[in-house]
This record gives sequence, C-alpha cells and structure tokens, in this order.
Amino acid sequence: MIGIIGKKLGMTQIFTADGQPVPVTIIEVPMATVMALKTKESDGYKAIKVASGTRKEKHLTQPELGQFKKAGMEPALWVAEFRLEDLADWEVGKQYGVSIFDGEKKVTVIGTSKGRGFAGTIKRHKFSRGPSSHGSHNVRAPGSLGAHSYPARVFPGKKLPGHMGVERKTVKNLELVKIDAENNLLFIRGAVPGASNGKIIVRKQNG
Repeated sequence: MIGIIGKKLGMTQIFTADGQPVPVTIIEVPMATVMALKTKESDGYKAIKVASGTRKEKHLTQPELGQFKKAGMEPALWVAEFRLEDLADWEVGKQYGVSIFDGEKKVTVIGTSKGRGFAGTIKRHKFSRGPSSHGSHNVRAPGSLGAHSYPARVFPGKKLPGHMGVERKTVKNLELVKIDAENNLLFIRGAVPGASNGKIIVRKQNG
C-alpha cells in the first residue's frame, strides 16, 4: 500500500467545529521522490522505492551514495519501499506529498518505540508484584522459572529482564483528522510510536 515517510513533531490538540478538543500527533511529511521501481521480472515483487528529506554526502556509505547517483538525485535522509499491484502511474523521479491522503479517514502508522534501557519483568512484560510484607523477598523478582535438574537450564525466549524499547511498532486504524498541504503536515488522532523527531511511515489503510 502506498505511503510516505515523515518526522514526528509532537502532540497537541485541535478543536472541532462544536468546540470539542481532539488530541493529535503532528507528522511533518516532506515531498517524497521515487528513486526506483521494483518489478516482478527483476526483483520478484512489485514496489516503488522512495526517498525523502535531505542529507549530506559525507554521512552516507559508498553503496548508499551509489543508489542516489544511479537514480540521478541528491542524497536523502530516509528511504522506504511500498508494495503496489499496479506501477503504471509511477516512474523514477515522480514526486508526491500529503495530498495522496485526500479523502482518507484511517491510516496505518509505523514507528520505532522509545528506548527504555534495561527493564525488569514488571515494566517489560507486565508481570505482577509479589507480596511486599511478612518478610517476603519476592517483591519485584520474576519468580520461579520452572526448570528442574532436567533440563537444568532456562529455555530461550523466556520472559526475563532485559533491553526494552527501540522496536518497530505498527498501529492500524488511526484516524486522520486533518491534512495541511501548505505546510506538509498530517494530524493523526492520538499517540503514535516513537520519540519526537523520529522517523514515521504513514500508509493508506487500503489501496
């Protein structure tokens, strides 16, 4: 489904015609440029590869820089692919912006969640606390792991303390409240994953 790459500016509220406040996240979406077409014959699937934003050459690797030179365009900050069934309306160099969401009521948002560092099982996996009185020493500990003399080890994948956050998160069916085409802004109801100034991908819900 077609989408676009943007930057999360933060949250605020706007008011409806009858004066009701609506909490929204503002996404700044610069113009996106198609840098390559993926076809079934050459790549095994159909998609468009788009670039957005600006970046200095010195911050790119040689392979990354080669992609932009091949497309005949300046280095961009973000690159993403969007799978499409029909590529007839797309060509290398074509630009598009927030206007692709005209008439859309719902969107899908993809972002990277905030990093929380090393977290325990209560914060990371929503475990319950243990008893905190009568001399209990199992207040915030994860508790028994269920291993006996066999297998005498902890199986991989067990819910334990560890690094939390910095994960790709996808949220569907978010309401698109407003489109500001003049300033390249999208106003999406509620919160979206990620920190302010983070990369956000906004896709159409259907089509």
